[in-house]
Amino acid sequence: MDLYKHAFRLWPLVSSDLVADCFVLAWDVREVDMRASPYDFGDLGLEPIRIETPEGKRGYAAWQREFATRAAPLRQRLVETCEVLLRS
Repeated sequence: MDLYKHAFRLWPLVSSDLVADCFVLAWDVREVDMRASPYDFGDLGLEPIRIETPEGKRGYAAWQREFATRAAPLRQRLVETCEVLLRS
């Protein structure tokens, strides 16, 4: 979420593609967080992640690792953009 927040705040100084890519990641993170919450989002088509079970914990941890992997290049693009802006 923070990548999207910062990319959005820096728009139009950063590319719309970067803002959009950060938004997609933030959306996916939020969806998994909603699925792992104690609330029922079944009406929205979201299958719960039962973090109270060992299998659910492993699944949630796997999602978090995937998000970290997806965030790394976005973070790098945002940092590089900021460095260019600071040199301008």
